[in-house]
Amino acid sequence: MRRYPEYKESGVEWIGEIPSHWRKSRLKYESLVPVQYGLNISSDFYVEQGIRFIRTTDITDGGDLIDKGVYLETESVEKIYLTQPNDFLISRSGTLGRTYLHQSDKKYAYGGYLVRFNFGCSVKSRFIFYFTKSQCFEHWIALNTVQSTIGNVNGQKYANLEIPLPSFCEQTQIVNFLDRKTRQIDELIRIKERQVELLHEYRASLINQTVTKGLDPNVEMKPSGVEWIGEIPKDWNAVPLTKYLESIIDYRGRTPEKTESGRFLVTAKNIRNGQIDYEISQEFTSEDEYQRIMTRGIPRIGDVLFTTEAPLGEVANVDDVSIALAQRIIKFRPKSDCLNPYFLKYWILSHSFQSELHRYATGSTVLGIKASKLGLLKLNLPPLKEQAQIVNFLDRKTGQIDKLIALEGRKIELLKEYRQSLISHVVTGKIDVRVDTSDEPSEV
Repeated sequence: MRRYPEYKESGVEWIGEIPSHWRKSRLKYESLVPVQYGLNISSDFYVEQGIRFIRTTDITDGGDLIDKGVYLETESVEKIYLTQPNDFLISRSGTLGRTYLHQSDKKYAYGGYLVRFNFGCSVKSRFIFYFTKSQCFEHWIALNTVQSTIGNVNGQKYANLEIPLPSFCEQTQIVNFLDRKTRQIDELIRIKERQVELLHEYRASLINQTVTKGLDPNVEMKPSGVEWIGEIPKDWNAVPLTKYLESIIDYRGRTPEKTESGRFLVTAKNIRNGQIDYEISQEFTSEDEYQRIMTRGIPRIGDVLFTTEAPLGEVANVDDVSIALAQRIIKFRPKSDCLNPYFLKYWILSHSFQSELHRYATGSTVLGIKASKLGLLKLNLPPLKEQAQIVNFLDRKTGQIDKLIALEGRKIELLKEYRQSLISHVVTGKIDVRVDTSDEPSEV
């Protein structure tokens, strides 16, 4: 892609040079209305039908609205809080910088964590919308965020956001270019995301098939005696989940006190996809607190950790005996002479078990299961030698699938990075798209 013939300093460090014929402005100078804060209203006033109420959480990263929203009674919303065509909403708290451009005559209300501008026409609004998807805008957000419990950028700071602006004609060319290019990139991302979904579905199906029917497709089958399990290999048995457990330790109780360092505290959030994820959440507890909460039982390598709620039914094997265990986790230790702990993990991961688990779950806001209900759940139990064979097979096959998932995930990340980089270069004038000479995005 080519550059413009001449550049000048923008005077804004995080924007850098801009084409010599572009001008610098601020959001407040381009908006037809002063910055307007949204409506603060309790969720107690949400109704089944009425006028849609846009919250920050209703806006996707791409700037669309999620399908399912909440509503307010139409009569309860003042006119000032109703959207107009080309209204530009931007989040000022929580997920900062999330933007939504309203391009229809539909009337929505919008929440207090959003502020509103209106730039008058679709072209200018979309140009500014693209600017808020750029890397330099992310940098501005980082510089201007006020941290409290959650990050905040007030409406006046947004109003004073400096932006580079070409002529209206050039804005039109840039918007048309980015509409076309981002649509192509988004389609590639959608295809990759669908491939990842299919891989996850195949992984889950493989686990379910293997722990319910075994590895030999020609083995003689028999009724399990359990409707939701169906037929099982003749040498297997369907038994209560807790029958062959040496110990069951429920770590529910007083919330452990958190510290900045110390023993790693495994919470329910850390247990994902059959593993302990030490990166997704990092919390610690002191040595004294560790001694208190772990008096119920120190983990052993292979012990099975099971989440009882938020989320329900996640499972992993212990891979580090030094960890502390938080609330909403139950630790199973199978009897080593009849139940392989890694087979138990795969059984809990299966569709069959998860469906039955949710049948016994209770709770309106968050689904959970009481420890007393665990004995009602069933376990498909092959001979111990066959359990080991199944574990070895599933470890190998799921490992291969996980590598493919990670590879496709990295391709999605690269496409998203390319998308943002392209937007950033175009809206700050680092490349000239008035004559489009670019290559089409290709397979990463």
